[in-house]
Amino acid sequence: MSALTGLERALERFGGSLFAQIRHREPVELIEALRKECDDNIVVCSESRTVVPNAYDVELAEFAHEELERNGSRIDQVLTDSLLRHGESRGYEWAGPLAVHVAKSRDVPNGRYRVASHVMKHVRAGAFQH
Repeated sequence: MSALTGLERALERFGGSLFAQIRHREPVELIEALRKECDDNIVVCSESRTVVPNAYDVELAEFAHEELERNGSRIDQVLTDSLLRHGESRGYEWAGPLAVHVAKSRDVPNGRYRVASHVMKHVRAGAFQH
């Protein structure tokens, strides 16, 4: 059982309610989608070194973004902290300073959110050499 903060639990409940609006889908929380994005983009550099992207973009549907703003939450920091703990538990090395940017979007494919990752532009490929 993971140690979740109250805000993370609220996000998971909120994520579940978001997904409940889409037919024929299992509820999937935003935090889990972010962790999956991280896990799906690992680069194995050696037996003891696994690098993952350090920049994550989360686009929220307008209603979801507004709901989180009304609650006064620092969603970007909550998601960053959660992802940091996830990476540490898996032994991942970030490609640079970790950042999760959350933005409002009118065009998310599932009507709720979109998660994407990349390496910040100032990090060069040579940084992956050890």
